[in-house]
Amino acid sequence: MQIISTLIITIGFVFMAFGVTAMFRFKNFYTRILASSKIDTVGIITVIIGLGIRHGLSPFTAKIVLLGIILVIFNPLVAHILVRSAYRSGHKIEFFNDNEADNT
Repeated sequence: MQIISTLIITIGFVFMAFGVTAMFRFKNFYTRILASSKIDTVGIITVIIGLGIRHGLSPFTAKIVLLGIILVIFNPLVAHILVRSAYRSGHKIEFFNDNEADNT
């Protein structure tokens, strides 16, 4: 079980690393917030599953599952609030063409 849980936790951290990479790869605010919120949510779920497998049925597992439920609910909600407030305050959606991005 230790090897399986370590593998699942590592996969979760790899998802989070992809989220950090996406923050630098994408060009505008809206795509960055979408990528970071979705991938971080998947990474947290995967890490919590791995920790739950590692510790079995215990009070610690119950606490991290509760924390995971809270994160799964509030992470997309906070991302939605950020995007909505940016849109309402007038932050424009920028569209980039691959040819235009290379020339600048």
